[in-house]
Amino acid sequence: MRLPTRWAMHWQILAALLAGGILGPVLAGDNGLIGPPLTEGFTQIGHLFLNALKMVVIPLIVASIIAGLNQAGDRSRLGRMGWATLAYYVGSGLIAVTVAMVLANWVRPGELNGLPAGADIGLSATLSDIDPALLSGKQQFRQFLERLVPSNLFQAAAEGQLLGIILFSLLFALALRQLQGPAAEVQVRFWNGLNQIMLNITQGIMRFSPIGVFALIAAMTARTGLSALGPLLWFMATVMAGLLIHLLITLPLLLRWVGGVSPRRHFQAMMPALLMAFSTSSSAATLPVTLHCLEQRAGVSRRTAGFVIPLGATVNMDGTALFECVVVLFIAQLYGIDLGIGQQVLVLGIALLTSVGVAGIPSASLVSIAMILSVLGLPLEALGLVLGVDRLLDMSRTAVNVFGDATGAVLVARAQGETELLAEAPHEREQRLKTAGQIQL
Repeated sequence: MRLPTRWAMHWQILAALLAGGILGPVLAGDNGLIGPPLTEGFTQIGHLFLNALKMVVIPLIVASIIAGLNQAGDRSRLGRMGWATLAYYVGSGLIAVTVAMVLANWVRPGELNGLPAGADIGLSATLSDIDPALLSGKQQFRQFLERLVPSNLFQAAAEGQLLGIILFSLLFALALRQLQGPAAEVQVRFWNGLNQIMLNITQGIMRFSPIGVFALIAAMTARTGLSALGPLLWFMATVMAGLLIHLLITLPLLLRWVGGVSPRRHFQAMMPALLMAFSTSSSAATLPVTLHCLEQRAGVSRRTAGFVIPLGATVNMDGTALFECVVVLFIAQLYGIDLGIGQQVLVLGIALLTSVGVAGIPSASLVSIAMILSVLGLPLEALGLVLGVDRLLDMSRTAVNVFGDATGAVLVARAQGETELLAEAPHEREQRLKTAGQIQL
């Protein structure tokens, strides 16, 4: 049963998130009233909700990109949109990883009283334990290119490799723009119709989001607690500080100085997507909600949102790149390895590259971190420690990723000359569109 309809959806999601955090350990913990069976039930419900969202991701991405790039408008505007989007992705990513490097070198979370903390937290591996058969950076780069141009689109879609899907959709959309006559009109109508159908399906799934969020959070809190944090608190604090700086300082300044819009209203508009991202740890699953918030609450055109957001959900991973930098420096400090400026710049570059194409699912960035560690010759043993506290950090960095994507969409929309961005309070705009029959909630 959904929460009362008089509550806005983001308040329903927030209430479900808090209820799951409070009731999960009470009802389903090992010592709870019912125990593991209920935990498994929460997990199953949460997985069903995530699967429902992920089910619409591929067709929504394909339809939104193709339909978005074939709306009315000249090709020069499309080119400007692409360059503006690329400039934002590169610039915001560089800022994020720079913040991570500065914080990790200042706080030095891998040390206790100025000494490496590896032995104190039970690490036993040495540098000689590195497996030489691990993937090299060259091999990883080759895999990145293979994901970008997959040999089988259906296999890439089944494996959640969105880079290839996005590239194909962009090529299809650009080819369609070259098509003339009745064939072009039929194709454009088809993709516009499919895009609208997928949005309607997404809105139907979103009606059950409070139930899904409650189940996901209840299952997580039933299994884990704060006792696992221990000596990793400084590491977590460093990551959280970096994410908060990017979320509350860097991106709002870009909105105010570059976009000329109210950061407060943008936060209000994107709150449902941020809560969804935080609770699911999946930017891919949150993508439909992000599109809805931008179009219906922030006033970004469907054409701009349909281009920037699907691309950003795979390419623009500011929070993930920041997290990867802190993890690598943290592990190096645990073993007493002082990475030089050149090596840290290498970490910065690899983190940016590997964050591109990271699957929008929980903890996917740990695979990229393992690759970075192997390039630098660092043991992988400490990844187990990171994995133990990764869930909360994953939830947080996913929210930053999603907000970064949304910020990019607003800035690109402003660069395209859109004038209705955040011109009214998000809830007022949503209510006006609902009254006019343009959306169904």
